[in-house]
Amino acid sequence: MSNDVLIVSISGIRGIFGRGLDPAVLVQYVGAFGAWCRQRAEAAGKPPQVVVGRDGRVTGELCSRIVIGTLQSTGCHVIHTGLATTPTVEMAVDGSGAAGGIILSASHNPAEWNALKLLNEKGEFLSPEEANEVIALAASGERFTVPYDRIGAVEERDFLAYHIAQITHLDFMDTACIAACDFRVVVDGINSVGAFALPQLLEAIGVRPEQIIVLNSDVTGLFAHPAEPLPQNLTETIAEVANQDADLGLVVDPDADRLALIANGGVYVSEELTQVLAADFLWRTRTGPFVTNLSSSRAIEDVAARYGQQVHRSAVGEINVVKRMQAVGAMLGGEGNGGVILPDLHYGRDALAGAAMILQHLANENLSLADWRAQMPNYVISKNKLPLGDLNPDAVLAALAEKHQHERISTIDGVKIDLYEGWVHLRKSNTEPIVRIYAEAQTQDAADKLAQRFIDELQALSE
Repeated sequence: MSNDVLIVSISGIRGIFGRGLDPAVLVQYVGAFGAWCRQRAEAAGKPPQVVVGRDGRVTGELCSRIVIGTLQSTGCHVIHTGLATTPTVEMAVDGSGAAGGIILSASHNPAEWNALKLLNEKGEFLSPEEANEVIALAASGERFTVPYDRIGAVEERDFLAYHIAQITHLDFMDTACIAACDFRVVVDGINSVGAFALPQLLEAIGVRPEQIIVLNSDVTGLFAHPAEPLPQNLTETIAEVANQDADLGLVVDPDADRLALIANGGVYVSEELTQVLAADFLWRTRTGPFVTNLSSSRAIEDVAARYGQQVHRSAVGEINVVKRMQAVGAMLGGEGNGGVILPDLHYGRDALAGAAMILQHLANENLSLADWRAQMPNYVISKNKLPLGDLNPDAVLAALAEKHQHERISTIDGVKIDLYEGWVHLRKSNTEPIVRIYAEAQTQDAADKLAQRFIDELQALSE
């Protein structure tokens, strides 16, 4: 059996470099995407431009050279942003009028992984229909190379200043109010693009440079700890927030679309609460629905009830949240992995926007992050993974749904079962060869036991 790993889904083309994601695969999918962008641009009477950016991964520069050359060969003009956060590239597509974009980043996956995250002309991740068009082109065996006199050019541009300026100009931003608080902030950049992007954002919104302590600041792609911003991966960062007597800590994943928080005193604040904090901030001055995915905490419904607002749920996957937001006219959205999606800015998870909203909220209310956390509902999520192996996830999840058909159940994305004491959500991952089993309850022990109960049921059904 091959040990190659390549996952093709609405979350992009993701794999382990040299073991599934190799130059031939990059050329295959980028060639198809370039042809798809060119066709759509020409149909709209626009030049076929594609923005390309990457996170700090070791394989990023090599892969970007292949990606850029392949796009040129399809007749696309390349706007190369170099090292850039995922939300910066998303905004660059919309800001430049490009036909699409490619972000080279495997997000929270370990350093040996990389990925093609594909964007349409709005700077949004491809819809399932759009993704299927590109995947079909890649599988067609067609050649997409243009003649020598139609090869695309390359232009280098940095969009971080543009991204930050758009945040500072949001109508709810008051940088003088933030500056007056003289916040002391620890940033964990995990040796990737957040290490330079977040400090620049913080300075722009009023935090003094000497009050910004950056950990893991070398953009080498050699991650200082496992890439997912979970508490067990952040023990040193949590300790440093306490040691520095900081007001808060900000932690991002390698492409800076997810934001985890550490409160004053060195107390980890669940990633689940990043979007809740942002919503609590915005609902104080606005009305409108919120959208999140099925795997996110009940805390958002509890906070929404305080303001008399609605919460809508979608399947997991950023584009699924975005489409639901657009359908219901959401004021704000996000995912419980630390993602905040602010339509005022763009339809994508944005750790920089999330950080700005959070500091503004604490400044406006004269609150510490620990005080805010104490006012919030107390839930704990147990996040578990089960390797696929020989498991047929679709068949097993269907059997589980049938077994629990009389419960409050959703099958729009795997199986989610709402119980009085909490909920459990079991689904096949879009980004790893695993089944995810998330459970939420009011204590860690209860959440772990609920998750284990359904892991046992899943395994029993597979026998």
